[in-house]
Amino acid sequence: MIHLDLLAQYGLRLLTGLGITLELTVVSVALGGVLAFALTWMRLSRYAPLRLIAFCYSYTLRGTPLLAQVFLVYYGSGEFHPQLQAIGLWPFFREPQFCALLTFTLNTAAYQSEIYRGAVLAIPRGQIEAALAIAMRPFLMLRHVIVPQAARYALRPLGNEIVLVLKGSSVASVITVFDLLGQTRFAFQRSYDFQIYFVAAVTYIVIVEIIRRLWRWLDHRLNRHVQRPA
Repeated sequence: MIHLDLLAQYGLRLLTGLGITLELTVVSVALGGVLAFALTWMRLSRYAPLRLIAFCYSYTLRGTPLLAQVFLVYYGSGEFHPQLQAIGLWPFFREPQFCALLTFTLNTAAYQSEIYRGAVLAIPRGQIEAALAIAMRPFLMLRHVIVPQAARYALRPLGNEIVLVLKGSSVASVITVFDLLGQTRFAFQRSYDFQIYFVAAVTYIVIVEIIRRLWRWLDHRLNRHVQRPA
């Protein structure tokens, strides 16, 4: 049984940390999604230099550990203190939470761009050719043909990516961000009661299950007309 006095003493701190974890997850996924749209356009561009730049970005961010990226942004930015101070960005980079948010945004953008690219490529080519045959404008084709169908294909993998960002956000605690895991470590260092980690683990499981159920409901709403295999 979990000691209730442990929750009474550190429960508020854990809730505060949970709020920071959710904030990091939601904001980084949203900002990363915007960047991912640009990267997807670049990957599907007819211009080879744009495709190469987007490929190198995606390959690098997906091929290196998230923890290394966090260290690179947080500690590496200190090497450019005078330059960042001169352009007014040092107040941003000196805050560990902002560095973590920037890192998570750049990281998830790489993964989301691959999700969106795969979703666009999954659209039957005949539908795009039909839109071109009736001289549909590029914006209208994007709005009425490409985006609605790509969204359905991308929905499930995007849900998985959100879960990965949520769990991966725990690395922010190593640069003194007091997210859920950071507050858990703080509580353990003062109580030496391992059960506080059990509470944190259960909290992560509950949040992941909420996301899973929400995404299943969205998938049912968007794809209710699609015949499922028996």
